[in-house]
Amino acid sequence: MKRIYPLHVKNEFVFNASPRDFTVEEIPLYAFTGEGEHLVLKVRKKEMTTWEMLDAISNHVGIRRRDMGYAGLKDKHAMTIQYISLPARFEDKLEAFSHDKIKILDKVRHNNKIRVGHLKGNRFGIRLKKVLGVQKDKLDSVLKWIKANGVPNYFGNQRFGTDGNNWIDGKKLIEGTLKIRDRKTKEFLMGSYQSYLFNGWLSKRMELSLLLEEFSETETEKLMKLPEGSLHGTAEQKNFFKLLEGDLMMHYPYGRLFEAEALSKEAERFAEKDIAPTGLIPGTRTKRAGAAAGTIEAMFDEEIKMNGARRYAWVQVTEITKNYIEEKAQYELGFVLPKGSYATNVLDILRGEAL
Repeated sequence: MKRIYPLHVKNEFVFNASPRDFTVEEIPLYAFTGEGEHLVLKVRKKEMTTWEMLDAISNHVGIRRRDMGYAGLKDKHAMTIQYISLPARFEDKLEAFSHDKIKILDKVRHNNKIRVGHLKGNRFGIRLKKVLGVQKDKLDSVLKWIKANGVPNYFGNQRFGTDGNNWIDGKKLIEGTLKIRDRKTKEFLMGSYQSYLFNGWLSKRMELSLLLEEFSETETEKLMKLPEGSLHGTAEQKNFFKLLEGDLMMHYPYGRLFEAEALSKEAERFAEKDIAPTGLIPGTRTKRAGAAAGTIEAMFDEEIKMNGARRYAWVQVTEITKNYIEEKAQYELGFVLPKGSYATNVLDILRGEAL
């Protein structure tokens, strides 16, 4: 499924996902207390998954991996810094821990085990190579747009496995044409299909927003097969991503879910980065959009016996830094994204298309 992006600027550069050129650092959701029955480790790893890192530490200490806590999974092909927790009574055993791909940078006590999602966001550092001549100015220009507008919140390629096909097995599991006993593997694959459906919906909404830049509301309604009048007032919205009647919004960067009613007012709040639209991760126990937004959402909604959710369709990119090293033709880039968002979305907009 091709992801659709907002800009038509094509840039040529080389990016290799490697510890030298790609760094990720977690930003904790809260300060650790300095006391309690849990020990929080600030860990730097490279060329290994979070699971592999947890296994290495849990095997050394002599506990089960499930006794350890972590906030999120981090890229294998990067230098990453993240926070994990384990029962504090095993602190002494860590003194002898040594691994060529893992370094424990700091330790602090805390009252609770770290849970998945307990992070504010991630800070990324990326080195782009072979950035020659006018490419530097084009990157500067696109970054300025990203800073002002944000980016679509697609799930990244790593969500879909090495070959990008995990979602196919997930679909087969949901349809009942594939059986897998291991519960975690089954849930992971079905989750990949949920993510695939979300990305499909987001591409369709991006397509609508691009059409409104070239065609009238009436023409776009016909092209998108939407009811007559359903896009009334959308073209005048400032944001690239156009809100529709029935969209479910959330306060940004976290907060309450509510239905968009007065579109012009909600569009202004979206432009001010106070709220953002959400898309459906299909499943049970989650709300659906209504009106025109619901018409498009229904195209990507399937009955899945897993919990569904609402995910921000659009996120802001903050703390952007850049440094061009002319003699090396390298462009060093830094930025912060909220949790659950992928740096590849920023790279794909800079490149001008998804690979």
